[in-house]
Amino acid sequence: MERIIRNDTVIGLSFVLALGFLLVIMSCALYGNWWPLFVVATYVLAPLPNAVFGRYAGRDDVMSDYQGGIADAGYFLTGLMIITGFCLPVVLAHAGVITVPAMIMSISGGLLIYGTIISYSRFFSEDEDF
Repeated sequence: MERIIRNDTVIGLSFVLALGFLLVIMSCALYGNWWPLFVVATYVLAPLPNAVFGRYAGRDDVMSDYQGGIADAGYFLTGLMIITGFCLPVVLAHAGVITVPAMIMSISGGLLIYGTIISYSRFFSEDEDF
């Protein structure tokens, strides 16, 4: 039963992720301006600092001392990339480079993409409270 629920969850999350990317691509294609596509780079690069700095901090090793400053730097850079993903369309629309409907579509696509990533990590995270 648990296996079926997880498969349905993965299928649902992949549908929402595809819908988010579709909104970002349509915000570019409908208005003939491909600047909002730079937001996709922040979606790809956002988890990397958290993963790299967290690995370097030794969170995976049970015997090592936890180095909080290094992990916090990774959290900061990840948060910076996420905020950039939401604010870049706003800045582009304010500068007149893209239209406001393209900004709205790009931000809503970003919400769907980040929501999918967060939901995936919540559904499939292992409980560490044993």
